[in-house]
Amino acid sequence: MAGKDDKQSHVQHLEQVGVSDTVIDYKNNSEARIRNPLGDLSKAALAENVTAFCSKYGLQDKVEVFQKGALVAQRPHHFEEMPELSEGDKYWLRREITHKWDMPKALYMCIVIVSIGSAIQGWDNTGANGANLSFPVEFGIDHRPWLVGVINAAPALFGLGSAWLADPINALIGRRGTIFLTGLFVIFPVLGQAFTRNWYGLLICRAVMGLGMGIKISTIPVYTAEVAPAVIRGGLVTSFQLWVALGILVGYSSNLIFMNVGPRAWRYQLGAAFAPAVPLVFIIWLCPESPRWYMKKGRYVESFRSFCRLRNSELIAARELYYAHCQVNEEEGVFGGKTFFHRAWELFTVPRLRRATGAAGIICISQQFSGINIIAFYSSTVFAAAGYDAKQCLLASFGFGLITFIFAFPAIYTMDTYGRRNLLLFTFPNMAWCLVAAGCCFTLDINNSARLPLIAFFVFLFGAFYGPGIGPMPSIYLSEAFPLSHREIGAACSIFINNAVGSILSLTFPSLLAAIGPVGAFCFYAGLNLFIFVVIFFMVPETKQRTLEELDYIFSVTTRKHASYQVHTWLPWWFKRFVLFQRDAQLRPLYHLENHSE
Repeated sequence: MAGKDDKQSHVQHLEQVGVSDTVIDYKNNSEARIRNPLGDLSKAALAENVTAFCSKYGLQDKVEVFQKGALVAQRPHHFEEMPELSEGDKYWLRREITHKWDMPKALYMCIVIVSIGSAIQGWDNTGANGANLSFPVEFGIDHRPWLVGVINAAPALFGLGSAWLADPINALIGRRGTIFLTGLFVIFPVLGQAFTRNWYGLLICRAVMGLGMGIKISTIPVYTAEVAPAVIRGGLVTSFQLWVALGILVGYSSNLIFMNVGPRAWRYQLGAAFAPAVPLVFIIWLCPESPRWYMKKGRYVESFRSFCRLRNSELIAARELYYAHCQVNEEEGVFGGKTFFHRAWELFTVPRLRRATGAAGIICISQQFSGINIIAFYSSTVFAAAGYDAKQCLLASFGFGLITFIFAFPAIYTMDTYGRRNLLLFTFPNMAWCLVAAGCCFTLDINNSARLPLIAFFVFLFGAFYGPGIGPMPSIYLSEAFPLSHREIGAACSIFINNAVGSILSLTFPSLLAAIGPVGAFCFYAGLNLFIFVVIFFMVPETKQRTLEELDYIFSVTTRKHASYQVHTWLPWWFKRFVLFQRDAQLRPLYHLENHSE
């Protein structure tokens, strides 16, 4: 009886804030429909609900702008016909379509500032890459590859547990406060690496560093996704990987700068990575807090102020805030977990959340299976096995870092144009053959002058496909796949999976390389690339250009229906279009928008 009363109370609450009472099935969206929660309301009812919303949340002086924003959210493709809108209102709405990258400077400032934190991750990976050539010798552990692997993997290993802390810490001090706090963890421990006297001191420093990194890499993509408009969200969240690539490039440059310092070169190579964290902990406070975090806390006045800083007009800010509010209210009736452990349990028991967890997990595993982190950590080791001397190893690794940085730029445009899924399906087979080709080049005679350049060429080509493909994808997908109620804990779960798989691969690669050699290792990862291509084809849905709230409907489509569509609709269309060259072949879309064009 109490459950029934609670449900009735929830439906009444939805009607008060402007959401129609249509029942939504987040377990089995069998018709793959994306519903606008405002679509069934009359203009009078919508105006009444907006007024009630503004009164409830202290926005009485903004009733008019929120009423106009609600009308645009209800019928986004018909704003030109709305007499309630001024010409100035319509001007900015048109520019959303014709100039989608024309956004306030404050938005781009936020993206750049928070992305500095991701550069530390890339820099540390490559600092370890160069340090691998000398610290094992100094500490007398060069004959213990497993221990070297543990030291290299320590940030990922200890980030396994700390990633789960992203949820309570974000809830307590917000996105900005969390980024500030984790910035401290990548200043002092990183610098401390340069002063260690033994291998276990180095291990402790890297472990403490990992505690901060686990939380940081869960938070930065979430913040970026929450402040970004839907039409360019993929491109903006790509900045996380772009700055990781920049950190990788700077790290390789640092390795080259300090290589001639002597036997202590590795101390400078590892310790230098603290540099980008110093400005980050100060300038992060220039960014507005995530408006969706404010929504989660019921602080709608501050949420609206944040949206106004991040959008071109008050109308657009009001539209996004009210539309997101209505969707989030619907989520609350379905994803009811309040405690940490209840919400963690729901990631695997609520169908919509389970599909998001599975898809984000697949993306994170895919990045590790691609072999990129192995190359980032051990490229110097691999090139040494190919016959390069120490300087040539670092130069070749620098070239790889430059390639991954340059080819991260196309992803900013392609991510929201071609879509996440299409880019993955295109790049994984290409990365596979690049790894096979690089591995086969190791079989050439060591005196063959073409051997070393060919190995480097195919490794670089692998990096070129990685940049616009799986490179930025985990940060994008984990930041957008989960509803607001489970976003932090969903991202934490994804990072846990990413770090767990990455740790296993980092720990085992030195032994794998010793056991089966470079040829076997490269071919092994090529096989993993092909395997993950098949998994992505059947199980990972497209998320481009949908609002974070609309993605509830995407992940409510069953995996069986999604896989059936790929086999029975998409594949036949692809064969007709690209094999038989039938230009008139038509692809029936999987998802159908409701109440957007009525």
